[in-house]
Amino acid sequence: MTGRFPRTRRLLKTSDFDRVYALKQRAGDACLLIFAASNQTGATRIGLSVSRKHGNSVVRHRIKRLLREAYRLSQNELPEGLDAILIPRAGVAAGVADYQASLLTLLPRLAKRLAANAKRDSITDPARSRTT
Repeated sequence: MTGRFPRTRRLLKTSDFDRVYALKQRAGDACLLIFAASNQTGATRIGLSVSRKHGNSVVRHRIKRLLREAYRLSQNELPEGLDAILIPRAGVAAGVADYQASLLTLLPRLAKRLAANAKRDSITDPARSRTT
C-alpha cells in the first residue's frame, strides 16, 4: 500500500457508521475514542466524527486533516479488516504524532477484542456463523 488515502479506505455511508456504533466495541485514551467493527473487505476503513464541541468549522476540519494524516502514515502498521470511527476528545490539543500513537495502540486492541468475540460467537452459536 502506498502512502495514499483512497475512497475505498473511508467509511462514507450512514449505514456503515450505524453498524459500527451498534456493535458497541470501543477503546479510548486521552486524545482519541475509537469505535470498531469487522468488515468483509479485508481493508481497514475509517470514518471521522468531530463534533462542534471542538470549535468552528475551520478547527474541526483541521482536526479531520490531522486524523487522516495520522491514519495515512500508520495504515501499513494497523490490522486489516476493520471499520473504525475516530472521535477526537474535546479540549485536547493533539497533533499528528499523538493521533498516530493512539491509532497504533487502540486499533490492535480492538482487533484482538473483535477476533475474540467472533471466536466466542462461533463456538456458542454455530448457526449464526454460517453464511446464507
